[in-house]
Amino acid sequence: MGDDRPVILEVRVLVTRFHTPEGVVHAVNGVSFDLHKGETLGIVGESGCGKTVTMLSILRLLPEPPGKIEGGSAAFQGKDLLQATNHELRAVRGGQIGMIFQDPMSSLNPVMPVGKQVAEPIVEHLGLTRAQARRRVIDLLGLVGIPQAKERINDYPHQFSGGMRQRVMIAMALSCNPQILIADEPTTALDVTIQAQIIELVKKLRDEFGMAVIWITHDLGIIAGLAQRVIVMYSGYIVEHAGVRDLYANPRHPYTVGLLGALPRLNGQEMRRLTNIDGRPPDMLEDPVYCPFAPRCQHVVEKCWGENPGLRVVRENHQIACWVDIVQAVQAMELSRDG
Repeated sequence: MGDDRPVILEVRVLVTRFHTPEGVVHAVNGVSFDLHKGETLGIVGESGCGKTVTMLSILRLLPEPPGKIEGGSAAFQGKDLLQATNHELRAVRGGQIGMIFQDPMSSLNPVMPVGKQVAEPIVEHLGLTRAQARRRVIDLLGLVGIPQAKERINDYPHQFSGGMRQRVMIAMALSCNPQILIADEPTTALDVTIQAQIIELVKKLRDEFGMAVIWITHDLGIIAGLAQRVIVMYSGYIVEHAGVRDLYANPRHPYTVGLLGALPRLNGQEMRRLTNIDGRPPDMLEDPVYCPFAPRCQHVVEKCWGENPGLRVVRENHQIACWVDIVQAVQAMELSRDG
């Protein structure tokens, strides 16, 4: 979408299901996107919309069963990761593609020193000796802002604060100079000050290493100063895809408008009233033949109940999955209210 840099990850029509005793969960429903070298792509949506499952599917980290990738492709360096052998995948995971998980306490081994954990992918992928790996670990921990790194490599995860544990996870993800860094809500469990520090750290490291970043979050406020493009997901579908500035200035899907309306913002010196999205998230056990957002949408029309819309272009480099022109719909609502 308007980016001249080479594409390093090309995901096409990804479909993932979970086969459970209650039925089939339609977790990811035909997701397609490109990631360009050196860019940051934000993926936004409420819990359960398919953001994390999309990334775990690409890296084939889903538990199978109950999870199953039922269609699509994910091309990285000319190789479809969904068809790659386990040996080929091991070279990619933690090496060429690094991932930071949401909860570092559950992602780090509690009975292994952090230095040893950061060293594992270095030894595995770069073939360094233990002594060489130790020096690199000290450098990495210093790079991500952990003080006295040389003394702390023998400490265990419980001896670090939440923010410092997340920095250890970032060091681990960066240990092999990946081309892509996937950050799965890495600041959710942290206080606001530490959140800002982690975001600034990732931006600095992105620019320093020239890697691409996929940042997964439920918070559109975080994405504003971080990403160049944004994908908004709902019920396993992409419902809006645009450049970050265009998305904030001209949101065109009713769900995106609702998400932005829930962000605290100052208009001049007055705090604008927050809006909420009525209703509840959809039942993912259903495979809707209608728009999944229709039950919660203020602009729903008859066609929304008869057919699930695909993505369509509404302006340059801006796509939505919606039957309604929300600009005209809002104008009509304002005219009727004024009248």
